[in-house]
Amino acid sequence: QVQLVESGGGLVQPGGSLTLSCRASTNTFNIYAMAWYRQALGKQRELVAKINTDGTRIYVDRVKGRFTISRDNAKKMVYLQMNSLQAEDTAVYYCNAQGTHSWGQGTQVTVSS
Repeated sequence: QVQLVESGGGLVQPGGSLTLSCRASTNTFNIYAMAWYRQALGKQRELVAKINTDGTRIYVDRVKGRFTISRDNAKKMVYLQMNSLQAEDTAVYYCNAQGTHSWGQGTQVTVSS
């Protein structure tokens, strides 16, 4: 079981930036593709970005060019740099080790003026 702890959320104005962090507690972090999901109020959880073990990245269209996912295997961390934030990005953000049912508690991102 992989334990995950997200952090870095907060309140930001439209057009602003935030960087989310996710710490994993596993000795086999580097074998997992990692992903960020988000869930807005009243909506289903959706994939935002994924980074594979070889470093290749996948983004949903809505965040392409604005968000960047990265990982540090030595630190067992995955990050989500979010720029040009929009109100529609408001959600609770979760990281996930792909292929597992492990989820953190999430971190709230609110984009509002």
